[in-house]
Amino acid sequence: MAELQLKSHRFRAEREDDWRRLERLLDRAERAGVRKLSPAELLEIPVLYRQALSSLSVARAISLDQSLVDYLEALCARAYFFVYGARSNAWTRVAGFFAREWPAAVRSLWRETLAAAAITALAAVVAFGLVARDPDWFYSFVPEVLAGGREPHATTEFLRGTLHGAQGQKGGLDVLATFLFTHNSQIALFAFAFGFAFCVLTVGLLAANGGTLGAFLAVFAQHGLTIPAVGWLMIHGVTELFAVTLAGAAGLSIGWAVAFPGARTRTDAVMHVGRRGAIVMAGVVVMLFCAALLEGFARQLVDADGARYAIAGATAVFWGSYFYLPRRKGGGR
Repeated sequence: MAELQLKSHRFRAEREDDWRRLERLLDRAERAGVRKLSPAELLEIPVLYRQALSSLSVARAISLDQSLVDYLEALCARAYFFVYGARSNAWTRVAGFFAREWPAAVRSLWRETLAAAAITALAAVVAFGLVARDPDWFYSFVPEVLAGGREPHATTEFLRGTLHGAQGQKGGLDVLATFLFTHNSQIALFAFAFGFAFCVLTVGLLAANGGTLGAFLAVFAQHGLTIPAVGWLMIHGVTELFAVTLAGAAGLSIGWAVAFPGARTRTDAVMHVGRRGAIVMAGVVVMLFCAALLEGFARQLVDADGARYAIAGATAVFWGSYFYLPRRKGGGR
């Protein structure tokens, strides 16, 4: 026992100065920031870290006292996170998400995005045609809670009034915005989550969303209100429909990975596309929040058709440029 204690004492005496030096440098970096260290000190930390790792390995191998092993383990863990850990703050990570990660994830899903948009558009055309021929089809596509009196048997005056903020709609815009944000978020989340069912449920949800759009437009078209109705819808619909389309695209990518994993195992394939889909969905929530504000406030407060089309066009240009314009390697690829 005396020999073991002597060995531990000599081991500590020979190396303790380096451990304390590493500890002091880490304390300064954690307390005052990395910029307070000189270039020479920054280069010294990895060297001292490797020496501490070597000391820890020896201490474990020759069974030195446990307190010394615990101290070296804690010191090495701190140094590891300093040398290899990410030192960016929360604002830097948020900026990186919006500047690089989200646009890159969306661009990588361009095939699925085109497929989701095509499904929505086709369903809208079919629903428009069916309602135009037989108005009773409207109730097969539009839930009563969303209709709000905008039905085939409504008068032209009533429908025109709903397009221009009449009938006291401005009083409860905050409530309307909250309801619409919740509703649209559920559609997007389900479109993503249902991808695990081999895309079938995702395709069905995208088609149902497109059918609702087509049925609404058919009702207004029958009353000669096509142009104001499109402006009324698109002032928020560009952002909302694009968000739901991206959510559906992420769901389709997961369903495709489940059905056709390729060289990967099915679990690995789903995990790979799932991580990308999670990035897309985090951004989709931001888009839906913007759409809810436009739908609950701007759409009701902006009555002029020209202004509504201008806002819709501006949002289309913004999202298209943000996601698909080429970026420099340092900023987006």
